[in-house]
Amino acid sequence: MAALAEQLGISPEDYLSGERDAPFRHEYVHGQVYAMAGAADGHVRVSINAVLILKNHLRGSGCSVYMADMKVRVKQDTAFFYPDVMVTCDPADLQRNHFKQSPCLVIEVLSPSTEAYDRGNKFALYRELESLQEYVLIDPRTYQVDVFRRNVHGRWELFAFSGETATVVFASVGCECAMRDLYEDVNFALEAE
Repeated sequence: MAALAEQLGISPEDYLSGERDAPFRHEYVHGQVYAMAGAADGHVRVSINAVLILKNHLRGSGCSVYMADMKVRVKQDTAFFYPDVMVTCDPADLQRNHFKQSPCLVIEVLSPSTEAYDRGNKFALYRELESLQEYVLIDPRTYQVDVFRRNVHGRWELFAFSGETATVVFASVGCECAMRDLYEDVNFALEAE
């Protein structure tokens, strides 16, 4: 895989080395590096709320919650992403300083410019993570959370949660939360701009 990455562009080793000192973040896919854009207010608020909910729920469990600045490594350097939120319960991940590779839960907060990619090619790459049990897409423009959950047969099932009064279930970590809590302080008028 490293040889293929070098043919296409930058090697995984060069990416990781450069990313440590980069003034802004980049994601890496098959030898290509992509700059990360900034996030809107609702995106940031939903991410923070998800981290707080999960952190409080997982306290003392041995699982760790990460937000935005921690990379996840996909399948022997195929890709490195910065998920908005991720949870890993793998003790080996706690010993990795610059990336994690065994998340059980990954959350991406959608934006108009990345929604198709998050639902398509990015999800296809994330599915290569054997540890991943849930991939969650949160729309900061409306009360809508799509949870893709791997079933016992290894197939992905969609559990859609919508509406202000819904209860969202993150089964991979045994967490249920009120939709209102996930969207606390989100100004939907700002998101409509």
